[in-house]
Amino acid sequence: MNKALNLFLSLIILFSAACSPSAGARKGTTDDTRAKAKVLEDLSVYRPKYPVEEAGTAAAPVTPTAHVNDKVAVLLDTVASVNKNIKYAQGYRILAYNGSERQTVMNLRKAIISRVPEQKDYLTYQQPNFRLKIGDYFSRIEAQQVLNQIQDLIPNAQIVPEQINIPKN
Repeated sequence: MNKALNLFLSLIILFSAACSPSAGARKGTTDDTRAKAKVLEDLSVYRPKYPVEEAGTAAAPVTPTAHVNDKVAVLLDTVASVNKNIKYAQGYRILAYNGSERQTVMNLRKAIISRVPEQKDYLTYQQPNFRLKIGDYFSRIEAQQVLNQIQDLIPNAQIVPEQINIPKN
């Protein structure tokens, strides 16, 4: 019993010593006064100093020494010629009609052309279905803007991803 009591007391002393303030802390000083003492230390003598140019003097323009303009111009010309040959890209179209009634699709096509004449329409026939698709759009947002204009004509229209024609300007 005596050994257990001694062990218990030694553990209490050990834990209380661990909780006591460190040697660096002084009585009567707070964290606020220690922070103020650190601020009072001046380190500006160790900072590097750089010469200041006056605002009125302008620097001389720098001319490049290794000109690559001719090489870059040739590369840009080849890229432009390759891009002229590209006719198709992945994009979106509006699927306005998918059904087997020819007269319905023709009436719908006329109504859409009168509503948005700047958009190209694509009418295909795969027996027995007619498909009417509208426009060539690179982004879904562009297609949604046109779909909002014709939504009252075709409430079941939807935007479908498809290979589109690139317009040549």
